[in-house]
Amino acid sequence: MKKSEAPHINKDSSPLSVLMLFFTVIFHLLVEQTNLYYEQFLDRQAGPSCRLPDITLPAMMTFTALALRMGHVLKDTLHDYWSRLRQTRTLFFGETMTRDRFLHILHFLHFADNSQRPNQSEEYDRLWKLRTIFDTLDDNYAKFYNPSENLAVDKVIVK
Repeated sequence: MKKSEAPHINKDSSPLSVLMLFFTVIFHLLVEQTNLYYEQFLDRQAGPSCRLPDITLPAMMTFTALALRMGHVLKDTLHDYWSRLRQTRTLFFGETMTRDRFLHILHFLHFADNSQRPNQSEEYDRLWKLRTIFDTLDDNYAKFYNPSENLAVDKVIVK
């Protein structure tokens, strides 16, 4: 870790604080773009619609935590995570976020503004919607991670 870039991080820092060094900007981008996409969706609606509250940074972080947790608690369908049946319920999901709020964020989750789509040309970037995420992670890895001269490289990583 480069001390000059993250002076508040030390050997006693929590894993979450280290993770947030790399992902804070990305979480803010997700909140901004997801809310923008929801606004664009509402603008395209013909009649009046029931507007849901904007997605906040804590809600996006909770959504991400639940999505990661779903990889450890495997259920048959997405709705099963919020099941009320005694045999299959997992209280954690319902106590953390409502199913409808989770599905709302999932439905409108966006990484880039569709109106900024680049023209297709020879140099068209097929990953343009994710490019900001990749660039942000690259910048953050260069800024915060300073590997020492003693590195262990697994033979699976390098051919």
